[in-house]
Amino acid sequence: MYRSLNPEKIVTTVRLLRNRIQERFPEASLAGVAGELLRVAEQAQANSAAISRPLIPLRCGIGVLVLGFLFTIGWIGFHLRISTQIDRFSEFLQALDAALNTVLLAGGAIFFLFTLEIRIKRNRGLKLLHELRALAHIVDMHQLTKDPATITGLATRTASSPVRSMTRFELARYLDYCSEMSSLIGKIAALYVQDYDDEVVMGAVDQIEDLTTSLSRKTWQKITLLNTLQSDGGGFSDNLDD
Repeated sequence: MYRSLNPEKIVTTVRLLRNRIQERFPEASLAGVAGELLRVAEQAQANSAAISRPLIPLRCGIGVLVLGFLFTIGWIGFHLRISTQIDRFSEFLQALDAALNTVLLAGGAIFFLFTLEIRIKRNRGLKLLHELRALAHIVDMHQLTKDPATITGLATRTASSPVRSMTRFELARYLDYCSEMSSLIGKIAALYVQDYDDEVVMGAVDQIEDLTTSLSRKTWQKITLLNTLQSDGGGFSDNLDD
């Protein structure tokens, strides 16, 4: 029960996070990012199942092609008349080279067909993971300009400085939402390799988890800094659950 990720629980958690962001920051674009993450999470279960499921039609087609290929080679070999009179050593080398080339080409063609399913699933998984990687960077862009130092009122504004109207509590909640979203992106990525152990895809998932962990750590550094600053207009609320 507790040895694998539950896609439904992840979807429920993402939906709750989306609702919390909409309720506290109804006009913030972060809610739109959370909505997109919810759509990705809802599709993750079906996508991960599709990746791990064997492609039966493809396997049958490959089997037919391989059998047809082997049958053709056998038929040609059976009806081909080869002279057994080799007067020169160079002729023997030429015949051996031709035979080896035929075997190598046949083996390469069969290997290509048998690994086609792996490549199809791998490309599909990497494409899905690329979406999650992009979402992680989008979340990071939203917290990029949220500077805890502005809460002190001592920061000097310029003409190009972004408008910062959040209170200390609101800024802490916003940063915490970004951290939660980064963590959930890593969990969704892990769903894709829960039942599919391709090394390339697993390596991409590990990279996303490292990325989201790093981004979440950077966000929490801001939250820690925010907690050490003195508030100009009141402190935090005791209720930090939403």
